[in-house]
Amino acid sequence: MAGGYSPGFHPHLPGAGYNFLAKALGASMWFFIFYRARKDGAKLLGNHGFDDHHGHGDSHGAHH
Repeated sequence: MAGGYSPGFHPHLPGAGYNFLAKALGASMWFFIFYRARKDGAKLLGNHGFDDHHGHGDSHGAHH
């Protein structure tokens, strides 16, 4: 083939600004997910707080 043409798809690489922005947005997404998992993870996994029967205000000390 004349002119140095090679068949196939040859995409251009993204610029440095787009590469940095993609990594910054991805990192902030994971930091937010881990932050919310730390705050709400127990509820998400099934510990809802009202399932605990030890602190419901019984003054006579009887357990169910």
